[in-house]
Formats: sequence, C-alpha cells, structure tokens
Amino acid sequence: MHSPHRSAFWRDRLISKLSKFCADALRPRLFYALEVFAIATDNHQINEEIIDEELRLIGEDGTQLGIMSAAEALKIAEEQGLDLVKIAPNSNPPVCRVMDYGKFKFEQTKKEKEAKKNQRVIEIKEIRMGPAIGENDFNTKLKNGLKFLGEGNRLKVAVRFRGREMAHTEIGIDLLNSFAEKCSEVAVLDKEPKLEGRNMSIFLSPKPTTPPKKPAKPKQPKEAPAEEPKVAEAPAEAPAEEA
Repeated sequence: MHSPHRSAFWRDRLISKLSKFCADALRPRLFYALEVFAIATDNHQINEEIIDEELRLIGEDGTQLGIMSAAEALKIAEEQGLDLVKIAPNSNPPVCRVMDYGKFKFEQTKKEKEAKKNQRVIEIKEIRMGPAIGENDFNTKLKNGLKFLGEGNRLKVAVRFRGREMAHTEIGIDLLNSFAEKCSEVAVLDKEPKLEGRNMSIFLSPKPTTPPKKPAKPKQPKEAPAEEPKVAEAPAEAPAEEA
C-alpha cells in the first residue's frame, strides 16, 4: 500500500506542473491582448466607434456646433464627406471634431518625424587629468574640450589625486580654473571646483549661439530733381540810329 504522504506529494507535484503548463500556454495570448489594447488606446475614436449619448461638436473650421448625440454629429460629418473624431474623451460632455482624419494622421506623423530629426541629444563628455600634467598634455586636452563644447556637448573636467597628491588639492583648483578661463569664450562654468573623494571636477556648458544679424542695407541718397536747362536769352538789339 502507498503511504498517504507519498500520494499527497505526487498530487501536489502534478498540480504544480499543470499550473505551470497553463500559465506558459496562456502567457502569449495575454501579452497579445495587452499589446492590442495599447495600440487601440493610442488612436482616436472615430465615426461609428463614438456611441456617446451627448457630445460637444466642433466644426472643421473651429466653430462650435453645440451639444448633440453621436448619431447627429456623425450625420453632419458624413454630409461634409469628413470624419467624426473624438479629441477630448475625458471632458464632460466629450468633445468631437469634424475633420479629415487621414490627413490629420499624415500631418501628425510628418510633424513627429521633423521634430525627431531636429532633436539633438546633449551628451556629457569628460576629460581627466592629473595634478602633475605637463603643458603639452594640458593643451591637448584643452583642444579636445573646445571641440566637444563646439559640438554642443556639456563637458566635465576632472583632476584625479593619488597618494600624497591629496595634500596639494590647490593645484587641482588652479588647473580647473585655468581650463575654465581658457574656454570662457565658448562656454560658461556651471559648477565650481568640488572635491569628491579623490576627484575634483567642474562642469562647462556651451554658450547659446545667437544667429548673426543681417547687415542693414545702406541708405541710398535721394536723387536731386533734374534742373530744367536754362535757355540763353538773345542779347537785345541796339536801336538803329537815324540818319
């Protein structure tokens, strides 16, 4: 005969296996349902999807058309050959607008692409040096720092102290202040030299660039009105003497 403890062990193990199998089998369907729900919530409700009893309608040109049912609003949109789009679902009542939804989505996608193209991610570049750095190495790092700032990136300049160098942290302060001063034409100092552990650092940010002003057009002198040519008067003839 089997002991009751052994039977309970195999029963619990079988239940555990079945539970795991069911979870693995249902997980892809659950993820698919969640993904479809996320995609659906990204879009607006349009046309027959709008079933509100009352909504506020805005015309294509922005005029307020009043509060009406979804069926009445859809009829107005269809008469104009356009779509009914819910633009403010959380308002009371919800706000819908008559528009060309395909054109709206196209323009929205175009704006997002242009914004992404013009977007620039500002990076923080870092330059490290020691307190005993030579002049040539310092100038090389300064050149690289100016290059990073010219590309529009923030710059972190750090001095690392080792061993007995910690007794002369003033050298690091002088190095960092000198570095910041030589970058002052293109950058501003965000953070004064600060010692954290064995590292002392500063942060520099590029100065905002303003577009150069267009030179003003030189004013042309007004032309003087042309003078009419003077007609020379013929000299008066002397009267003839009588004989």
